[in-house]
Amino acid sequence: MQVAIAARHGELRSDLQQIIEEKAQKLLTYFDRVIAIEVTVDFEGGRVKVEILVDAEHHDNFVSHENGDDVLACFHAALHKMEQQLKRYKEKRTDHRRDVPIKDLPIEELEQEQE
Repeated sequence: MQVAIAARHGELRSDLQQIIEEKAQKLLTYFDRVIAIEVTVDFEGGRVKVEILVDAEHHDNFVSHENGDDVLACFHAALHKMEQQLKRYKEKRTDHRRDVPIKDLPIEELEQEQE
């Protein structure tokens, strides 16, 4: 998995880039099918806009944005939004299972499902 960090209309200090990369890699703990993560920091008129794009297998890109004055505060807020999206998607993917295993269902219900 690769993490790409880009800055528009300004530069990021190397220590900030390292912190952003380390925290972005922790998204794998929420969803293990992440292929790539792109973090874009846009400095515009004294304000900061952070955008996080996560490319996952078999799904469109996940996107989160945050605006503010501080780079790390905006990044953490956008990261939290992304964590919520990934958790929700993973829950939705794995929540399709039955409450009762098929072997424990009465035979009448199995016959009705096959029809």
